[in-house]
Amino acid sequence: MQHSALLLLAILLSACTPSHDWRQVRGTDAPYTVVLPAKPATLTRQIDLDGTPVSMTMTAAEVNAVTYAVGSLELADAAKANLALTAMKTALIKNINGTVLHEKVTVNPTGTTIDVEASGTPKGGQPRLLVARFASKNQRAYQAIVTGPEKAVSRENIDTFMTSFKLE
Repeated sequence: MQHSALLLLAILLSACTPSHDWRQVRGTDAPYTVVLPAKPATLTRQIDLDGTPVSMTMTAAEVNAVTYAVGSLELADAAKANLALTAMKTALIKNINGTVLHEKVTVNPTGTTIDVEASGTPKGGQPRLLVARFASKNQRAYQAIVTGPEKAVSRENIDTFMTSFKLE
């Protein structure tokens, strides 16, 4: 009897173990904080942003085939950072052969924020959902994204990630 009670308790506890182990992360090259659902990896690489070569640093974690990531880059001035938001948005939506479902633009004294939700099917892939925030502050541009199979992306996890993303 005692053995079966312990086994039942172990099963119940394992069923309650969350797949997301949220942890606060600070940008390594840019002033931001965010919570990610697992231990992140960080990579910096050169990208072509509408004909301008720039270094973008991505910090990302993946859980259950859903990717949570923040990318940041620095440009010559604030005007170029604002223009970069549209280029980053276009590239990500194109990557999933996506269609914009919702978009909201907010302009404030230090920069611009574009919130986007898109759905699409990458070439040879399965339908994906992309929820992204593109933000600029001074000469920096950022992208905070959640993307994965439509059925695997949780609204609660999107909210946790997006509300935690703060520019410093």
